[in-house]
Amino acid sequence: MTLQPLTPVNCASLLQPGFSLLQLDGELLLFGQKGWPKRSCPTGVFNIRLKQSMMKLRAISFSNDSCYLPPLRCPAVCRLDPYDGFPESYLIHGGRTPNNELSSSLYLLTVDSRGCNRKLTLCCKEKELVGEVPGGRYGHTMSMVRSHGKTACVLFGGRSYMPEGERTTETWNSVVDCPPQVFLFDLEFGCSSAHTLPELSSGQSFHLALAREDCVYFLGGHSLTTDSRPPQLFRLRVELLQGSPLLSCEYLDSGMSISSSIMTRMGPEHRYIILGGYKSDSQKQMACSTVIIDEKGIQFEQLEPPKWTADITHSRTWFGGSAGEGSILLGVPTEGRPSQPDIHYFYYVNFRTEAEGKEEDIAPGCSQESTDYENSTPLEDSEELYFGREPHELEDSSDGEGDTYNEEDEEDESQTGYWIKCCLGCQVDPNTWEPYYSTELHRPAMIFCSRGEEGHWVHAQCMELSETLLLRLSQGNKKYFCLDHGGLPYQEMTPPRQVMPLKRTPMKVKERKMPLMIKMSPSKKSFFRRLFD
Repeated sequence: MTLQPLTPVNCASLLQPGFSLLQLDGELLLFGQKGWPKRSCPTGVFNIRLKQSMMKLRAISFSNDSCYLPPLRCPAVCRLDPYDGFPESYLIHGGRTPNNELSSSLYLLTVDSRGCNRKLTLCCKEKELVGEVPGGRYGHTMSMVRSHGKTACVLFGGRSYMPEGERTTETWNSVVDCPPQVFLFDLEFGCSSAHTLPELSSGQSFHLALAREDCVYFLGGHSLTTDSRPPQLFRLRVELLQGSPLLSCEYLDSGMSISSSIMTRMGPEHRYIILGGYKSDSQKQMACSTVIIDEKGIQFEQLEPPKWTADITHSRTWFGGSAGEGSILLGVPTEGRPSQPDIHYFYYVNFRTEAEGKEEDIAPGCSQESTDYENSTPLEDSEELYFGREPHELEDSSDGEGDTYNEEDEEDESQTGYWIKCCLGCQVDPNTWEPYYSTELHRPAMIFCSRGEEGHWVHAQCMELSETLLLRLSQGNKKYFCLDHGGLPYQEMTPPRQVMPLKRTPMKVKERKMPLMIKMSPSKKSFFRRLFD
């Protein structure tokens, strides 16, 4: 195994605790970056390029029929291998949005196409669920199980906001453990069902889920109720029978006291490596473990960890995700060093053998046979979000620097986000928005209201503006006041400036010929007058 430091190129601020790493069509993708997607990458999904100890990000575009995918932090991510003619894909559920709201949506992410220059285009679809649908949450897991020729998705754990009936002013934004329910998704028909098992008596979050056939193992996790990380291990068996499924749960005494660990798969067999995590709030899990799942059950073996650097050893927190088969991308805070321009150190941890490592030069690998069930949930210790957003469409480009992310291209994130400020009765939903005006191309038209605290932006559709009026308001020196500030959908002319008229003075003509003047005495003038008379 090797531990190699990485140098991020103009992208260090995007990789924050809470991101997820996906492997699609041999590419390593970053999802859930810091902030709303901006003009450098409106989709919020990046391709990570690792070469010669350098880490670069390349923007990934979505197909035209894709829905909007917000940058979710700490969602449940589950990989789906190709089956029954369906391509490899990822399921994404829940997570925190940049507005600190908890999402309850379920997205399906697949590969749409590859351009002539190998440019990857993704397709994102939101799947609707009916029945007993899980609420918004984060820090939970999803896994795929197969039984009797059927497949289903298992969701468990997580955190959510305190129910509205129990909130007070002091605990309005407090989070609690979700009820210990197991949700089953039928992806073909979109049916969801909730199941309560007596063995699962308390909720947990930031745990690991490992699946094989019809069994899912829940390992470790953190409980907010007891503020502890009990060494628990549960085995959930799901039988997909005709009619209703049959679930059974068993408590195993070989668990581990960890949370927020990173897991990567080793080969096509059900063999995993667990790295990182926490034993307690002030103690990191520095050891590594190998997990093997077979017909007999689950087995744990101690694995020699890499030679940690001083920055990793002395840091209080760390985070990361699986960067492919047998590799992990690890991030460590710089602990407030003023001389360090970046706020995180990044390392590439490779658990593959030397023979396997020679085949690729630190390039992230992705096995087409790797199945499912990775959930590299990042650390829960850093969950503050400060964001802004200004999306627009990307143009396809080659593998050069044209579509490489650059921090200098971004605007100040202290500005309010595009979707955040509008009128009180805003009806525009970024997930289901369709062009309303002929002038709209990639986002809803907005108009600036000059009243309020330094003004704010409102959707023109919410203000019921005609397209003609919208065009006139966007030109010249006209002001607009929205309905919330006592205005009507009409324009007011800014008083014109009084300009004093300029005094026009005639210009002197250079070298102007003057009439010839002859100086004569009065006697001479009298003589010539008598002569001509």
